[in-house]
Amino acid sequence: MSASNYILIAFGSVFATLGFIGVFIPVLPTTPFLLLAAICYGKGSKKLYNWLLDHRILRRYILDYRSGLGIPLASKIYALVILWMSITSSVIFFIKPMILRIMVVLIALIVTVYILSLKTRNKDNNE
Repeated sequence: MSASNYILIAFGSVFATLGFIGVFIPVLPTTPFLLLAAICYGKGSKKLYNWLLDHRILRRYILDYRSGLGIPLASKIYALVILWMSITSSVIFFIKPMILRIMVVLIALIVTVYILSLKTRNKDNNE
């Protein structure tokens, strides 16, 4: 195995870990990290790539994205509620410099637009 494979596996593992954490912490985007992990594993280790696609929790995010099924409405609502509760409390209680407050709110707006732009999964195609 070459050095580049080890580097790809290391990055894939970091992205997979962040994606896994994102399953439980909605402020952290799950699907983009898992897609990056799949790309890294796909080029660095077929064994880890297959593991990711066979994982009982993580595979759904990758396969739903690839197939265009979208995200369940409840997941969108949950993610947005948690996002804005976290951002609001951070801006009010923890972040003091105004420029940082503005930046955090702008990032939250961008994430909100992104989440809303994703296709919403119909109940008919839920598994």
